[in-house]
Amino acid sequence: MHNLLLLLLCLAGGVLLRRAGRVADNAHLALNACIIHLALPAVTLRTLHGFEFDRMHLLPVLMPWVLFALGAALFWALGRTFGLSRAQVGALTLVGGLGNTSFVGLPMIETLHGRDGLGLGLLIDQLGSYLALSTLGVAAAAFYAAGPRVTPREMLRRVASFPPVIALVAALLLRPVDLPEPLLLALARLGDTLAPLALLSVGMQLRLDALREHGRALALGLGFKLMVCPALVVALLWATGAAPDMASRVSVIEAAMPPMIGAGIVAAQANLAPRLVSAMIGVGIPLGVVTASGWLGLFGWLAV
Repeated sequence: MHNLLLLLLCLAGGVLLRRAGRVADNAHLALNACIIHLALPAVTLRTLHGFEFDRMHLLPVLMPWVLFALGAALFWALGRTFGLSRAQVGALTLVGGLGNTSFVGLPMIETLHGRDGLGLGLLIDQLGSYLALSTLGVAAAAFYAAGPRVTPREMLRRVASFPPVIALVAALLLRPVDLPEPLLLALARLGDTLAPLALLSVGMQLRLDALREHGRALALGLGFKLMVCPALVVALLWATGAAPDMASRVSVIEAAMPPMIGAGIVAAQANLAPRLVSAMIGVGIPLGVVTASGWLGLFGWLAV
């Protein structure tokens, strides 16, 4: 649980630093740049380079991709129905469609299930959530970003030049090569800064008045991420008669995770309703810790 405590402390620290005037109003931009260009690529390169793939992991890994696609379609429709701005729809597509399957998900797996589920949790996170963010997520951010409509060629260029995507390609190409231990340790130390920096950035941007400004969009985004996503996974597992084994329990936990911090950083970089993004993450993380426990309990009751 110390990882969850770290997240909450960093989130509160970002809020307090801003309110005390200890940082500039745009200090979060420097943190975001460090995250996108250093921390995220380090996590991607180090983790994916040593992954062992198994066919039985395919369905849990595909889950974040399917939920992201469903969210993208749903938020586009809801945006037209409720008159949401293009930036709001883009923000919801990213932070409402992708879950925090690592920095909240992994501690929750260890707490609610046990350490034997961490390997599958990493697969879901790196090959599911973060790979979807690095490809479809970056494309969605480019599509919804303000300014002239982005051409497919320009969208492809942005995806290909996104630092975590470059790190992903490098990790796959270098799989036959044993990376030197000092490099792995350096990547690990860089990667460890991702969660604290991201939560500090979110805390610096979090404004309570954003809850009123984006109340409807916030309710739609968190409703989909914390209620609809886990409900769909629980219903599918129950309908197929899945046993409450490690794969099923980890899938439920990861599906119930609050909005992804990395997706929030990408959305903020594209200027997609940053106040809505901060509110989604700031409210979603503590709320998601509670609701995820409830969804796992419901699945365990249904699967008996």
